[in-house]
Amino acid sequence: MSKSDAGPLSAALVGLGWWGSRIARTLQDSPVLRPVIGVDPSPEARAVASERHGIPTAATLEEALTMADVDVVIICSPHQQHAAQIITAAEAGCHVFVEKPFTLNLDDCRRALQAVEAAGVQVGIGYERRFEPAVEALSARCAAGDLGQLMLVEANFSHDRFLALPSDSWRLSSQHAPVGPLSATGIHLVDLAINLLGRPVEVWASCSTLATSFENGDALSVMMTFESGATAHLNAVLATPFQGRLRVFGANEWVEIADRTHPDAASGWDVTRATPAGAPETTFEAPFDSVRENLERFGSWLLGGAPYPITPEQIQLSVATSDAIMRSALHGGVQPVAEVLA
Repeated sequence: MSKSDAGPLSAALVGLGWWGSRIARTLQDSPVLRPVIGVDPSPEARAVASERHGIPTAATLEEALTMADVDVVIICSPHQQHAAQIITAAEAGCHVFVEKPFTLNLDDCRRALQAVEAAGVQVGIGYERRFEPAVEALSARCAAGDLGQLMLVEANFSHDRFLALPSDSWRLSSQHAPVGPLSATGIHLVDLAINLLGRPVEVWASCSTLATSFENGDALSVMMTFESGATAHLNAVLATPFQGRLRVFGANEWVEIADRTHPDAASGWDVTRATPAGAPETTFEAPFDSVRENLERFGSWLLGGAPYPITPEQIQLSVATSDAIMRSALHGGVQPVAEVLA
């Protein structure tokens, strides 16, 4: 690492496709994190990144770490590559920010987090929905008991963007992205449910291909039960116009946060509250770049700021839950969520 006490922190951006390019644009003028080198095996992707973002590029992370002083490695590569790249970054003394899913299975997650801990570096994850202002406000109110006993989370995160992908895209592959709607959007809902309701103990999931030729599915439904007795019902569809919605039911009140557009280009949220006192009331929450907020909150923590709110234990718990969801979707039945270590 080149430094840890002054910003901006220098970042290697691994994966220069759709989301990697989004992050490069997002951080172009960031005072906290600044991409200084890009990594992608594709010569075409490297050429485009060099032209658009004005940064040197390398074919591998190992090569990039010899070319530039790097504080943070931001991983946006295909899911199967995450674990090895996290370990490489950690062993080089770099902090690591990983796009969701952290890893595809719990064993890889444990290996990656062990490498992070052994190296004494920190880890963050691309759960940007946690950082939407309306979600942060709702989380704080739930934690304070304002909604009363929490009983149920209902959520949907669906879109049709993958219809434009070529049929050989890794995002549509059962090998590289099994149970596709889970890693595409559903994992965000899993994280939100865990953040609000605590530790899940069992899941049931169904994943089907109904309206496309996607080999890894286009419609996912999940039911989760929690230690508290609360439940979550989560849905993700990859062949329908966009919908994003989170509704939390408490004994005193229910609250719904509805996205007006895909959060990649957020245009605000409608927040509805319902209490026994009268009719539901809806307010508008202005647009906000939660992708940048997540990255900069992580970087600010590394620079001595407030702690990053997503812990390694929560990362591991979300992977354990996703692991159980995939087992249920692929093999059937109710599946237990494995214990994780604090």
